[in-house]
Amino acid sequence: MRLYYGWVIVSYGIVATCIGVGTLTSLSVFLQPVAAELGASRAGVSSVSTLGFLAMGVGGFIWGTLADRFGTRAVVLAGGVLLGVGLLAASQARDLTELQIAYGLVVGLAAGSSFAPLTALTSSWFDRHRSLAVALVSMGLGMGTITIAPLASVIIEAYGWREALMTLSGLAFLIIVPGSLILRQPPQTPAAEIPVGGSDVDMTVGQALRTPQFAAIALTFFCCCAAHSGPILHMVSFASLSGAAPLAATGMLTVAGAGGLIGRIAMGLAADRYGAQRVLIAGLALQAVTIALYAVIHDLMGLFALSVFFGIAYGGVMPLYAVIVREYFGARIMGTAFGAVTMVSSVGMALGPLVGGWLYDQYANYVGMFLSAGVVGLGAVLIAMAFRPPTRVMPSHA
Repeated sequence: MRLYYGWVIVSYGIVATCIGVGTLTSLSVFLQPVAAELGASRAGVSSVSTLGFLAMGVGGFIWGTLADRFGTRAVVLAGGVLLGVGLLAASQARDLTELQIAYGLVVGLAAGSSFAPLTALTSSWFDRHRSLAVALVSMGLGMGTITIAPLASVIIEAYGWREALMTLSGLAFLIIVPGSLILRQPPQTPAAEIPVGGSDVDMTVGQALRTPQFAAIALTFFCCCAAHSGPILHMVSFASLSGAAPLAATGMLTVAGAGGLIGRIAMGLAADRYGAQRVLIAGLALQAVTIALYAVIHDLMGLFALSVFFGIAYGGVMPLYAVIVREYFGARIMGTAFGAVTMVSSVGMALGPLVGGWLYDQYANYVGMFLSAGVVGLGAVLIAMAFRPPTRVMPSHA
């Protein structure tokens, strides 16, 4: 039985996203040693993460646009080289400013070359199992936290943080760069073979970005990320304040991450059967409820159980935006359209932790953060319920 090549694309997408985005999300393990050696504050080193996520969002749009024009292979190859160079430069940083430029801006920009373009390419290879395939690629986001972070932690303990960054740079050069050569576009389907009422849409980038549906999808993604990013970043601190030992506090975040992997597969399968928008609405509702419940549940066992469902919710909804963008705006401009949506969402991803930290400083607890994040999450549900597919734009014929 011949293996469908789309699954090869999925496999590479998981690995490349794991390394590319994992290097950015693993910054927490570098926090203490970097701050100690460079004489920087924890807040200063944390700013590298904020810059990185913003750069990744902008990069997702830029790389997505380039992928639509020059192909995903060239974009991922270039992004892999940039990632390796950025990590190597970060390993030689002499002060916080150099680290912010190399790790925050360069690595963040490079990380954007993996998720959005590879998600767009994956969606173009699949029709029947599109939601599941995209969900599997997005698993790389969660796997980076449970693979790259422990690897970096071990190297930091044995050799130092600079050597850890050089090792991650080697992964980019040895895996992402040569692996990108296997990427290719799917065979083109002749227009005559596209069924009437099918999911292919002939729409320009300008037309897509001006539709109210694009604004609604982007705003939903923004609210979704703004709602869950604060609780994710502050979860270990919240667990410690709730009486958890350090190892148990970290375990709560790990449990949520494991739930996220389960949610991606479960909601991907459900979306293929019941439709991406319906499953997205259900997942967003579960996310809003679980976030708000953190404000009223104080028993550690209850918090661990809640974290499983929180992880299922936020992990499960993340891949569905790509599926909806593909269904609404077609494969031809998928990279640009999804990159633009991702760029908007990254602002929410960056704002959530900042607002959560500010609310904690104001009230000396996390109740305000969880309640406000729950309200923002509810807003995402309402927006997701409101949008409908855009009016199909018929192609012009000479």
